[in-house]
Amino acid sequence: MKSATTETDKARWERETLQPALAQSPERAASFTTISLRPVDRLYAPDDLRDIDYGRHINHPGVFPYTRGIHPTGYRGKLWTMRQFAGFGTPEETNERYKQLLRAGGTGLSVAFDLPTLMGRDPDHALSLGEVGKCGVSIVSLADMERLFDGIALGDVTTSMTINSPAAMIFAMYLVVAEKQGADWRTLSGTIQNDILKEFIAQKEFIYPPRPSMRIITDIFAFCSKEVPRWNTISVSGYHIREAGATALQELAFTLRDGIEYVQYGIEAGLEVDDFVPRISFFFNAHSDFFEEIAKYRAARKIWAEVMRDRFGARQERAWKLRFHSQTAGVSLTAQQPYNNVIRTALQALSAILGGTNSLHTNSLDEALALPTAEAATLALRTQQIIAHETGVANVVDPLGGSYFVEQLTREMEEGALKYFESIDRMGGMVEAIEHGYPQREIAESAYRFQQAVERGDKVIVGVNDYVAEEDAPIPTLYIDETVAQRQIDRVETLRRERDHDKVSRALDALRRAATGRDNIMYPLVEATRAYATLGEMCDALRDVWGEYEEVPSI
Repeated sequence: MKSATTETDKARWERETLQPALAQSPERAASFTTISLRPVDRLYAPDDLRDIDYGRHINHPGVFPYTRGIHPTGYRGKLWTMRQFAGFGTPEETNERYKQLLRAGGTGLSVAFDLPTLMGRDPDHALSLGEVGKCGVSIVSLADMERLFDGIALGDVTTSMTINSPAAMIFAMYLVVAEKQGADWRTLSGTIQNDILKEFIAQKEFIYPPRPSMRIITDIFAFCSKEVPRWNTISVSGYHIREAGATALQELAFTLRDGIEYVQYGIEAGLEVDDFVPRISFFFNAHSDFFEEIAKYRAARKIWAEVMRDRFGARQERAWKLRFHSQTAGVSLTAQQPYNNVIRTALQALSAILGGTNSLHTNSLDEALALPTAEAATLALRTQQIIAHETGVANVVDPLGGSYFVEQLTREMEEGALKYFESIDRMGGMVEAIEHGYPQREIAESAYRFQQAVERGDKVIVGVNDYVAEEDAPIPTLYIDETVAQRQIDRVETLRRERDHDKVSRALDALRRAATGRDNIMYPLVEATRAYATLGEMCDALRDVWGEYEEVPSI
């Protein structure tokens, strides 16, 4: 027991103020936790931060290690990019939605692709049945990409494309459309997700085995360093890891360790760290535990800066600065009482903004039921605009910096992530950890524990396991019928009849040769795109060389 002379202020408060209060009126629960089931104290005070050195661990905005933000002026200089994720049905239907969002004040585009596109299959493939245009837009060839961006000048907007296994093919289509519009590749701005490791960990939309998949990514790094220098070559995604059931800490740790793996593979492919790392960006989930999310973003910036400088020897500040997009948590949305989702989304968006996000997508109220209607998508965008212009939170850089609670949470996030790094490094890296099923098991266990907490009532989901309404009023939803599939099948059949077959065949043969050898596959992919090879044909050419990956269940 501490003597009176060494007793801290916090301990004295607990003895003199807290204990009498608890004796008179106990707390609501025996313990309190974050949504990740991490215990939190009832009070945080200067005692909790006595080991933190401000200049070394936190520092001012725009100064290493960027805990408080990568820009000295925060949002006073430039607001985050309001990038609404959208895609459904045919390219023409999605094109109209993009134009609506731009007219409503959106400042960037974000493309959602349907499942056949994500899996590198044409709409007439047997496994595409029932999925064409349903969860995103159907893109088959350059012709569809031209329709998708008809009337939208790609040289004047930034575009994010959520595509992974076929990212190189979709990117080639985008580049050729920009070229046909007269845009200079060297000035194009945007992002392809291109994050295959999180597919093996969480989302499972992979095609090729891990190592050839990593080859595609390093080829994209090299190609863009030379040809498209302003393009973000990868968006390392924690979003889908979190949606699969990871805790905030696991999302942080596995996402950043994926990023480290990409950097390591890039260096082993002969690239200079300062040449390609500045074009790596990140994509985080904005979940419901307000302060835990803010701490996660702050810790991410600090960890990345220190790893890039100290582990990889990056010399450019641009390589130290972590830039990230965030999206509010789709997994938190409920079909019950769907208007509650507007409130969830607003608070999640606010946490991302207070954490310093560089761009943001806000989910729509109806997404637990269907793809968003135009009205719901506009309301989601308005949520961002109200936060930006009516709340005052964008006036101050890192307004929660210095909060005893937030600073301690940030430190705990950092320390926990570094422990995960040590475990993964001992396995040989993230590819080896995935092959052993390590992150997959960790996430599954966390998801199970959270579901148990919900079922016990320890975690309340409003409208689901408490405050339940007897009946919800129906809301309008977007319906995609099967005419979309037939239209896309008809189009691809016409394309195959009318294009230059010899040119397509030569381009696909060149792609196979590049994949068999060491040549960069992006160049033959661009030529195959110009010849109007379909997405499925280009993906199949690489399947011929590398095969398809089948996951081995881990025990």
